Amino acid sequence: MAGNRAFRAALVASVFVSVPQIAAAAEDQDAKIADLQRQVDELKAIVKAMQAAQAAPQMATAAPAAAPAPAPASATPASSAPAAAKPVVLAAATPEAKPAEKKKAWYEKLQIRGYTQLRVNEIVSGPKTAPAGVSRLRSVQDSGINENGNFSIRRARLVVQGDISNRVSLYMQGDLSAAVNNQSGTEPRQNFFQMRDAYADVFLDKKKTLKLRLGQSKVPFGWENLQSSGNRIPLDRTDAINAPVPGERDIGAVLYYTPPKVQKIWDELNHEGQKLFGNYGAFAVGVYNGQGTNRIERSGGLMTVAMGTMPFRLDGIGLDGQVAEFGFTAMRNQVRPEVRSGGVSTLAYDDNHVSVHGMIYPRPFGIQSEWTFGTGPQWDAATSSIKSKRATGGYVMAMYRMPETPVGQIIPFARWQKYRGGWKGATNAPRLETDEYEVGVEWLPMKELEVTLNYANVTRNEADERRTGRAKGDLIRAQVQWNY
Repeated sequence: MAGNRAFRAALVASVFVSVPQIAAAAEDQDAKIADLQRQVDELKAIVKAMQAAQAAPQMATAAPAAAPAPAPASATPASSAPAAAKPVVLAAATPEAKPAEKKKAWYEKLQIRGYTQLRVNEIVSGPKTAPAGVSRLRSVQDSGINENGNFSIRRARLVVQGDISNRVSLYMQGDLSAAVNNQSGTEPRQNFFQMRDAYADVFLDKKKTLKLRLGQSKVPFGWENLQSSGNRIPLDRTDAINAPVPGERDIGAVLYYTPPKVQKIWDELNHEGQKLFGNYGAFAVGVYNGQGTNRIERSGGLMTVAMGTMPFRLDGIGLDGQVAEFGFTAMRNQVRPEVRSGGVSTLAYDDNHVSVHGMIYPRPFGIQSEWTFGTGPQWDAATSSIKSKRATGGYVMAMYRMPETPVGQIIPFARWQKYRGGWKGATNAPRLETDEYEVGVEWLPMKELEVTLNYANVTRNEADERRTGRAKGDLIRAQVQWNY
């Protein structure tokens, strides 16, 4: 009995001793659970902060950790509780990587633009008509100068251009106002869509100072020939400069080079609205078929061309703000012109020319001049045959540019031209003898619209070897051009 009582007493004593320990263990477990809950809450706050940082455009700033949860009343004193976890600080979020640049679709790389010219010509004096064999008042530059006059669409150009890549660009231009002859006897058909340009530029260096142009494009002969008809001040090109390359274009390959300093001057002039000759480089050398625009190659040889032109600032000689430009062009060719009996000549004729040009851009007064020397196919009346004969001529033009008037930009101009030589663009390469004086004004009320008024005193023979003599007279001409 005594032993049982002693065992019972010991058991009771051990229970009383264990109760505080069990209570302390329970309290310690509750503290651990509370601390784990606090850390879970902090992790949730961190996740939310990271999501906010990714959504914001800028880098997220550090976020303080959530405050620790208060210990329950039954928790042990701080001295006996586990050490509180250190506040978690969110590091600056890494900025979101920029998505790869989307490759442009083909229609985003191309630009469509153009211009249309509505023109009216009136012969106010001189022979509108003449008997067979006598020259009438006509021009190789505009077939609208005739006995009927009235309105005509001189040009209706549509251009598609753009960059295929960083090193290759394309340019295509067509004319909706081209005519096709011999559709019904001698009656022409008007307003066909004809290819004018179709070429690619391949840039040979990253700065794009050197490029190779392949396809049908303008032949770099004559500053005036290279200048776009939509950018030229007078209505037409001059006979002398246009005669070596009527139509201005051919199929071939040409290398252009433009030093950065030269391009900088041209960019400055272009920015202020000067009428430049286009992006044809300061130096060029090329080879072409040599038969002319949209004509089948006949001679089997190649036409070679070279050009150099250089702008200069004239501040050093007291002409502050003025820019001059001087240059030359040259071509060597053999051509077989069309003949009256049909087809083209069985003989190829020497067609070699050199021209020089010089100008001072209108700031506000300007002057421009070109002259050409050479030989080319020409009808010889004495032998009734085509021969390669001397061709020479040129022009001088003065202008005054007023870019800011109450009614828009106004450019009055005056030009004199002269030419003696063949016109290989017509049947049998007839000889031209041209003397012409003209005055006019170009008015730009807005950049999309240009109006030109022109008076000309003309002495020239008709481009037809069957007609002789020179016609004299006066012309009044006007043109409205809209750009798009």
